[in-house]
Amino acid sequence: MPKIKVNNINMYYEIHGEGFPFVMIAGMGANLDSWTPSLIERISNRFKTIIFDNRGVGRTDKPDIPYSIKMMADDTIGLMDALNIKRAHIFGHSMGGCIAQEIILNYPKRVEKLVLCSTDCGGSKAVWPPVEIFQTFDKVHTELLTQEETIRTAASIFVTEETIKNNPELIEEEFRRYFKIRTPLYSLKHQGVAIGHFNSYRRLKNINSPTLIMQGKRDILTPPKNADILNKVISGSKVVLFDNAAHYIYYEVPEKFVKTLLDFLK
Repeated sequence: MPKIKVNNINMYYEIHGEGFPFVMIAGMGANLDSWTPSLIERISNRFKTIIFDNRGVGRTDKPDIPYSIKMMADDTIGLMDALNIKRAHIFGHSMGGCIAQEIILNYPKRVEKLVLCSTDCGGSKAVWPPVEIFQTFDKVHTELLTQEETIRTAASIFVTEETIKNNPELIEEEFRRYFKIRTPLYSLKHQGVAIGHFNSYRRLKNINSPTLIMQGKRDILTPPKNADILNKVISGSKVVLFDNAAHYIYYEVPEKFVKTLLDFLK
């Protein structure tokens, strides 16, 4: 289980495949087990794929101190430095998309192409979900629910009702892996505060790298209008909307997701 010293923490990471580096950054409370094995396999057939646990989750250290999105962007760059990766495609999902924005805004020469998935610009320009969605998100990370209740509650905000109904075994498999290592509530809070303080809107005009914005049309955690906001400000960016998907697009429409991603990275 490889760990490496980055800034003031030991970060857990994995490398799959060979080729040009592709760095994947997970969302709030999610560790690298949230990526599906089939997704990593498909991408690593083309790219040297680096996945890791952000500070506060999984097998990475969980310091009980305030976090920021910029801090987690610096962690990612520190990991790239430690692995001698000078430049990479950067992919960020949800909070990981916020981290990816901070990376390209602070370290533009380190990014070849940028992929923002199910994410937003933060601040007053972002479109936020109803407060009850946040409450449900917090609920699934407590240890008050049974595993079955946790999976069912998480699925209700992460994927569509049709996916839950038509693929119950798949959903159970994905979310059992997702919650294999639970995130401590204190570090979940630190990540949540970091998201609350994040705001990239006025700086997005400085992004010059090719950018793909991937968004599920039925995402209730990150409403689809956020993709339009990002697209209008990031010069030359491209938006791809997925009709039958919510927040975790790659759980619901994996073939279309991978094809869209790999076509962009050609």
